[in-house]
Amino acid sequence: MIPIHEDEHLLVLEKPSGLLSVPGRGPEKQDCLSKRVQDRYPEALIVHRLDQDTSGLLLMARGIEAQRRLSKLFETRQVKKRYVAVVAGQPEQTQASELPDEDGWRTIDGPILLDWERRPLHIIHPDGKASRSRWRALQSSDSASLIELEPVTGRTHQLRVHLQSIGHPMLGDSLYAPPDIKAQSPRLLLHAQELAFVHPFTEQALAFKALVEWSALSPYLAGHKPQP
Repeated sequence: MIPIHEDEHLLVLEKPSGLLSVPGRGPEKQDCLSKRVQDRYPEALIVHRLDQDTSGLLLMARGIEAQRRLSKLFETRQVKKRYVAVVAGQPEQTQASELPDEDGWRTIDGPILLDWERRPLHIIHPDGKASRSRWRALQSSDSASLIELEPVTGRTHQLRVHLQSIGHPMLGDSLYAPPDIKAQSPRLLLHAQELAFVHPFTEQALAFKALVEWSALSPYLAGHKPQP
């Protein structure tokens, strides 16, 4: 696993879809991004995670102090994360009554709770943790929309749950999409394409991109264009 950026304090990597961020339960779930990275950088520690089926940019710390400082940036929402996804239908029509801001962003608010009887599924529920996501449409067709997303909070499965909650599950989503929508893509069409933050040691502003060339038109899954 070769980083797209490394320095003495941190690593920025691009996780492929289908690879766990950390080990799971059982011997068949030990292969993961963190273990592959630690084979080369034994001091590397996880700071945040991506779902197994989500691809894109992930940050790891080199050592305990770096992990502490980077984790603090996430906790205080000083890390800018931007995703791209292809969802079923046209969410712009669903949320037409909510006027977008000057840059075209709309908001989804919905408290998220783990559904204990159907783990690992999460649901919108009044007893859940307050959660907010921002999104805007990039391209639409009769069947799907290509959208950008920014999670304001960082709940498990947040973006997937929020889009499903307004009636627009992500294509290829094995957890939250009905069979016909899941079948439209061989993988979950959710990708963490931008990551930006101030380096917690040098105070240098850092920004990374790993862009994908997806489409709201079938075939939705297209090329890949990494840009460190």
